[in-house]
Amino acid sequence: MLPRTQRQKEVLDYITRFLAKHGHEPSYAQIARYFGVSSKATIAKHISALEKRGLIKREHEFGRFALAVKVEEVAADAVCEVALLGHIAAGAPIDTIEDQDLEKICVPRFLFGRVRPDRIYALRVKGDSMIDEHICDGDIALIENRSEARDGEIVVALIDSARATLKRLFRFGDEVELRPSNAQLEPIRVHASRVEIQGIFRGLMRPNA
Repeated sequence: MLPRTQRQKEVLDYITRFLAKHGHEPSYAQIARYFGVSSKATIAKHISALEKRGLIKREHEFGRFALAVKVEEVAADAVCEVALLGHIAAGAPIDTIEDQDLEKICVPRFLFGRVRPDRIYALRVKGDSMIDEHICDGDIALIENRSEARDGEIVVALIDSARATLKRLFRFGDEVELRPSNAQLEPIRVHASRVEIQGIFRGLMRPNA
């Protein structure tokens, strides 16, 4: 069973990435902070909804709730192949996505949510500009092939038809800001006409994790 709403999918994705990075579950406060909400009760509602759909389980232990993604239930039917098209910069933009060597990788189906597998491709991350999203150098980003994005989504952006980068997208009038998730780095801000959206970040795989 899949998450019922996009926000539930985003919460589940965050928990999955956090577990892969840290080896333990995030707290409600950490999840709330990540999504910029002030109430842990809002997060609790999303967690409860995911639990009802069988996507996570909660175990009361030492006075707190522990979260564990139930991968075997989310992906019971569920491994498929997607194309690994090359590298994407999580740092300064680099040359356009490579596609000369069309490699296939196996990916758990649950990572795509409601997106069809034939709309997903994979890119290997280079750089650390998205490190605060737990997207690290060497990770494999799963990208939905889509040319439109909402503000705040992580996108594959092509700048000047020549340089590709992985950043959060924000619009300011006729300008676009491509914002890193690394406090040490500055955002890229350019006229919207210079930016083409090539895909939306949908999930993450960590080789040899």
